[in-house]
Amino acid sequence: MPRSNRVNHAKRQARLAAQNRQQASPAQQGITVQWYPGHMAKTRRMIAEHLKLVDLVVEIVDARIPISSRNPDIDELVGTKPRLVILNRADQADPAMNQAWGSYFRAQGFTVLETDCRSGRGVNQFAPAVRRMLRDKIEAWAEKGQVGRKVRAMVVGVPNVGKSTFINKVAGKKSANAQNRPGVTRGKQWVTVDDGLELLDTPGILWPKFEDPSIGMNLAYTGAVRDEIMDLQELACGLVTYLGKHYPQALEARYQIEVPARFQGWELLEAAGRRRGFLISGGEVDLERMSRVLLEEYRSGKLGRFTLEEPEVPDHG
Repeated sequence: MPRSNRVNHAKRQARLAAQNRQQASPAQQGITVQWYPGHMAKTRRMIAEHLKLVDLVVEIVDARIPISSRNPDIDELVGTKPRLVILNRADQADPAMNQAWGSYFRAQGFTVLETDCRSGRGVNQFAPAVRRMLRDKIEAWAEKGQVGRKVRAMVVGVPNVGKSTFINKVAGKKSANAQNRPGVTRGKQWVTVDDGLELLDTPGILWPKFEDPSIGMNLAYTGAVRDEIMDLQELACGLVTYLGKHYPQALEARYQIEVPARFQGWELLEAAGRRRGFLISGGEVDLERMSRVLLEEYRSGKLGRFTLEEPEVPDHG
């Protein structure tokens, strides 16, 4: 076998081995993402200290990964404080799954809103929803002569779920520092929505270790984990494998490829890259480039509307 063919064969074997790891169960994959930057530990303390200053907590999650984009520490920190869950980026998630997740969170006792912060869809429902949630408290204030007392809400969420963009849309101005990368908001910021409502913006807070490796992968798919610490080809392979199983028509339409009943994720990446003309010397597909394109098109919504998690069905047995 010529040397170039042996090299290409070795590359393919390595890709298939990596693909097998991606298709394994989370426990078999052994993929963990673990870190706890100092500013996130500080944020946790800040949230705990400032809860007494607010009347309710607004938790923003990514509608594409509603569980993976929730910090489990928040439940412990917030306790019984009234909670409004914002399913943000609902425009990029599967519409049927948005309804399913809305029902799931309402069953936990939370109020739920679907929003698309880029277009502003759903944002105008926010202030009325807050006031409905706190109607009894606001009436009690009025009875005590505290008419016009401001309602204060704390906004929490993991990095890159759109907290600052949401606040800017709600307030109708560029009040909070918003960028499409994790960890931009560093200190607390009070933002006035209207004469009777103020929001406390907080930095994104993650947690020390993801016990379920799929959580780290889901966060990485959506960009909440910096690409620099991930293997982009393995990341893209995991994503294309999921989409190929659950949303094959979207891949076929976007990349003009066929998704067979049985496939390897690397094969789909290669097929898509070849159709796009992403070739390097020897006719090999530039998988690094195709991986970046797949992730960018998924995150931007160009691929379609997908939800990567399903709510658990309650066991009534």
